[in-house]
Amino acid sequence: MSFFNLSKFGKTKTKRSSGDHHHKHNAETHDGTPLFLLPSLATSSLLKGKIKPLVELPKYVDLNEWLASNIFDFFEYLNLFYGAISDFCTPTECPTMSAGPGVDYTWTDNSQRNAKLPASQYTDYVMTWIQNQLDDEAVFPTKAGNAFPRDFAVIVRAIAKQMFRVFAHIFYSHYDKLLHLTAERHFNSLFAHFMSFCKEFDLLDKKDVAPMGELVQTLEANGVFG
Repeated sequence: MSFFNLSKFGKTKTKRSSGDHHHKHNAETHDGTPLFLLPSLATSSLLKGKIKPLVELPKYVDLNEWLASNIFDFFEYLNLFYGAISDFCTPTECPTMSAGPGVDYTWTDNSQRNAKLPASQYTDYVMTWIQNQLDDEAVFPTKAGNAFPRDFAVIVRAIAKQMFRVFAHIFYSHYDKLLHLTAERHFNSLFAHFMSFCKEFDLLDKKDVAPMGELVQTLEANGVFG
């Protein structure tokens, strides 16, 4: 994903103003339309043309290796974006892991209980869990001779599902902060690339994508996935 230049996000912090305590509403227009769905923003991207050539499995490349390397990159970039807006994702501002009206994700703990958590805590759990998966040599092998687990595709789908939820929360609750950082084109491009990859390798179910369905349909109508 060499079209990204996100080094500034590791250092840039947006300053909280006195009016930011209602920042979730700032991610919408006056009529309640999410900012990211405005025509001028929905199609704003660094990418030109179709993404499909970027995500197709290259000849002679092992499928699991391709899945692993791309998932790693998507995670690293998504982590940078969340870090850029994390000061505003507090238990007060984001009491649930929301992805639009009526969509509040719950976290399933080790005892299989579903709990509604503040978005910051939910995202911390997600990012920590994914990082642990990436660091586990038995799951994402990096040494010669080590094989991928038989259920690797299942693990990748679980990771993609959780990353999608972080994308969705940022779009719905913090897109105004990305606009403030003039980072919306970068974020849109990353999401389009991620969705194209998930589409290519069937990593997300339709019900998973539903909260971002309108944006995905816009991208499809513009031939982005191609």
